[in-house]
Amino acid sequence: MVDKDFSVPKLTFVVPVFNGDQFINALFISVLNQSNTNWQCIVVDDGSTDDSKKLADLWSERDSRFKVVSKKNGGLASARNLGISLAVTKYIMPLDSDDIIHKDLVTEFNKSIQSEEFDLISFDVEFFGIRSGKLVLPNFSYKQLLLQNCFIACSIFKKDLWTEVEGYDENLKSFEDWDFWIRALNHKSKIKHIPKVLYFYRKHSTGSLTNTFKSNPEYYFGLYDYVYTKNKKIYQENFPNPILAYQENEALRKFNSKVKSTFFFRLYTTFKRIIKK
Repeated sequence: MVDKDFSVPKLTFVVPVFNGDQFINALFISVLNQSNTNWQCIVVDDGSTDDSKKLADLWSERDSRFKVVSKKNGGLASARNLGISLAVTKYIMPLDSDDIIHKDLVTEFNKSIQSEEFDLISFDVEFFGIRSGKLVLPNFSYKQLLLQNCFIACSIFKKDLWTEVEGYDENLKSFEDWDFWIRALNHKSKIKHIPKVLYFYRKHSTGSLTNTFKSNPEYYFGLYDYVYTKNKKIYQENFPNPILAYQENEALRKFNSKVKSTFFFRLYTTFKRIIKK
């Protein structure tokens, strides 16, 4: 049953698209089929050379809740920033153009903020494509977030947080969401998790960060170095002793053992360099 809610929308979906014409119709269908009709969707075409813009325009002609803007190709972070800057709602949900959302996502979101507002709202995530099963992420604490991302990029958050930290870092081509959470959240942030699968994450055989790491591990290490160095004051305040932080964090130890034996050495030297500066 569709709930025709005519109140002022609280949530805007922001969809950056670059050459995504193969998948975006499936995403837009999942948005259109929401059981609660009170939403807006801003599509940012990031210089696509395929039919992405044409398809997005057709959706905006079909339903006025879809808005389409175009820009010169500048990457995911810049496209998200543009879309969010145009949103007028209190909450934002970035969407990846090849994923889909559950029909009750907006309904569940509205329920979650009926009596209390939150800085960030997360939910269970399920894979589809070449992989199935649920995505497992660490439970949130701010210290845990500094060591390992605790949220998918497509979590719901207050637009005010984005404004306060001046958006996503457009220099980052990966990890831009993790860096954003580090700057936007803190120990006092109010987080809500909805224990239902509301997001479906498409897994491809190519193009993932895992494949990038396998082919170019220095790129992967460089991302960590950039995030740590950029936010060095935050890390200094939370980890005055990097060795102890590593010893106490079982998840980080397991992660390191899976990646490369030299990774901890790089991680330790990065912390050490940051703290000494």
